[in-house]
Amino acid sequence: MIYPFLLYSAAARHCPVFNGLEGDPLVVDLSLSSRLLEGLNPRDQRGLQAALEAEMARGGHRWGLAPYLERRDTLLADCPQMVAEQRFIHLGLDVIVPLGSTLHAPLDAVVEAAGHEAGEGNYGGYVLLKHADRRFETFYSFFGHLCRNRLPGVGKSLAAGDAFAAIGDFHENGNWFHHTHIQVITADGRDAGYITKGYCAERELARMNALCPSPIPLFITANT
Repeated sequence: MIYPFLLYSAAARHCPVFNGLEGDPLVVDLSLSSRLLEGLNPRDQRGLQAALEAEMARGGHRWGLAPYLERRDTLLADCPQMVAEQRFIHLGLDVIVPLGSTLHAPLDAVVEAAGHEAGEGNYGGYVLLKHADRRFETFYSFFGHLCRNRLPGVGKSLAAGDAFAAIGDFHENGNWFHHTHIQVITADGRDAGYITKGYCAERELARMNALCPSPIPLFITANT
């Protein structure tokens, strides 16, 4: 697969997911050793949101990032399926921005799926974009925790830079802090069921570059 090298080519138009991000992000630790999570019920996402906002204000940050492949046992402790399957390793990049922030297609795309996954700790509003071009193998980008009423129609064509969704609130985003989960999924990852899996078990890590490679180039290259 040519991803992510295509993103460094002048032949591929690559646009920011969020326009106007300013300054350095707050890099948020949601791992086992996170001090943000100390004494906090993992499902108290309003409390986590308040803690994140305080941390951003303290450091003068306007936005934040939480890492790909971070292990999050504490944050997911109240998610029965994650615990049962030991799926604690984060397969996306969490981009923390204000409620209602607009998302833009990073590359030309077609909306492969869009909908609302109800339930505590789930995705809430989500969009799956399909990126297909003769210069690279088809792959997908997934965006979760979105506003339910601002989702695009399935089959809609998007040019790189087109607005397609917005950050959702607690009642519609699976009850999570205000952010989007960005995940890259290959065709093999799609066939293996990773369209609906944002975390993997440690035993699956060796396969992840072929199934859910790093989303960091898809996001960061366009914003640097």
